[in-house]
Amino acid sequence: MGSPAHWPALLLLLLPLLLLLLRVPPSRGFPGSGDSPLEDDEVGYSHPRYKDTPWCSPIKVKYGDVYCRAPQGGYYKTALGTRCDIRCQKGYELYGSSLLICQSNKRWSDKVICKHMEPPRIKCPSVKERIAEPNKLTVRVSWETPEGRDTADGILTDVILKGLPPGSNFPEGDHKIQYTVYDRAENKGTCKFRVKVRVKRCGKLNAPENGYMKCSSDGDNYGATCEFSCIGGYELQGSPARVCQSNLAWSGTEPTCAAMNVNVGVRTAAALLDQFYEKRRLLIVSTPTARNLLYRLQLGMLQQAQCGLDLRHITVVELVGVFPTLIGRIGAKIMPPALALQLRLLLRIPLYSFSMVLVDKHGMDKERYVSLVMPVALFNLIDTFPLRKEEMVLQAEMGQTCNT
Repeated sequence: MGSPAHWPALLLLLLPLLLLLLRVPPSRGFPGSGDSPLEDDEVGYSHPRYKDTPWCSPIKVKYGDVYCRAPQGGYYKTALGTRCDIRCQKGYELYGSSLLICQSNKRWSDKVICKHMEPPRIKCPSVKERIAEPNKLTVRVSWETPEGRDTADGILTDVILKGLPPGSNFPEGDHKIQYTVYDRAENKGTCKFRVKVRVKRCGKLNAPENGYMKCSSDGDNYGATCEFSCIGGYELQGSPARVCQSNLAWSGTEPTCAAMNVNVGVRTAAALLDQFYEKRRLLIVSTPTARNLLYRLQLGMLQQAQCGLDLRHITVVELVGVFPTLIGRIGAKIMPPALALQLRLLLRIPLYSFSMVLVDKHGMDKERYVSLVMPVALFNLIDTFPLRKEEMVLQAEMGQTCNT
């Protein structure tokens, strides 16, 4: 190269050559050289290389990453022939092909999804058996709503309850409760438990023969009360009411209905009427003589309507004659003349004419008749009494009726 003293002269000789080189355009590269002429001009979508080329829609994979390679390099990631590698994020599993190719029909070669591999976790509470309170058939049961936990990102999208919610009144029996929780990948976790409700029961009671039974609540559960009564003409013996106790035993003794025994040997008319109080209605028929035509016709009609009389708990009392030959009769039982007279005086019944008095179960004078009365008219009147309406309901339940 010569000594340093000759370098200025050498530079003057090379200067024209350097200027010539600067006028030469830069190289455009060669196939396989590794140069990418499109790297600096990626907005040129109208480049001849991609003219009339089918394009696929951009790939988006939730919870996944996409790495694409265009067939001729560059950033054209959705052109025909583009290959894309799919990788799921940690905790997610790929469903579908890991390699997608943009096809000529403008569709990718497969559909993929990144799904969370492990479902969320949820733990249900433990609820002990519950017993219904006295006279009740349900129990209010509460618990803390369980919280689910996701094993991936900790985000839960939905919690679904199947069954009655906490704080509800649960009836007797076993009740299945299920909680289901979903994460963002639509994986689900479930937990199940049972709510068992028991009702203490003493066993069903039966109404006594010729009687009625009316019970509270469900009729045999702890705290239920059953009340008993007899049909007209029968008297209750035993406990009028029984209660189902906590030891599952009924209180009191079993009731029965015995035929009513009327005592005509009492001293006063009031004592006689007291025997019928809340048990029977009385129809007192009075006549000055047994030969009275109205009396005979009236008894004939009443005898033919005996079923209707029994259904309405009516006892017929006959007062025949005048004192001292006055006779009182209840069925086959004969009253002393003095007692019959007291009854006529107490109810202010005329001595010398036919008449009838209707007395209700509370001893009240409800209606008076001075001539014949048809049984149907008598029955229609009695059927309007409040107490009679209750009787009709009970009789309908027991199937008591008159077919004729």
